[in-house]
Formats: sequence, C-alpha cells, structure tokens
Amino acid sequence: MDFGHLDFDMGKYGLFVWGSYGVSFLALGGLVVVSLLVQARRRKVLEALQAAADSQ
Repeated sequence: MDFGHLDFDMGKYGLFVWGSYGVSFLALGGLVVVSLLVQARRRKVLEALQAAADSQ
C-alpha cells in the first residue's frame, strides 16, 4: 500500500490537531467503558429482581 499522498505534517497546528484527536478518542473510550460498567451493574440488579420474583 502506498500512503505517500497523505500529508500528516500540520505545521504549527499539529499539536492542537493531534491533541484533539487524542482527547476525542479518550472521551469515546471512556464512554464505552462507563456504558459497559453500567450495563453490568443493571444486569446484576435485574437478576436479583428476577430471583426475588421467582421465589415468591
């Protein structure tokens, strides 16, 4: 593959641009992690509620 036509040199704005990409990826990754943790917590609550309903 030839990626010679891509120019990643952004001059004096490179730090801002790549930093913005980094912050965006960290934010999206954090949202994924938080979503998975909330899902696991809610699944445990649902299982407890179902077990309580089944025992009645």
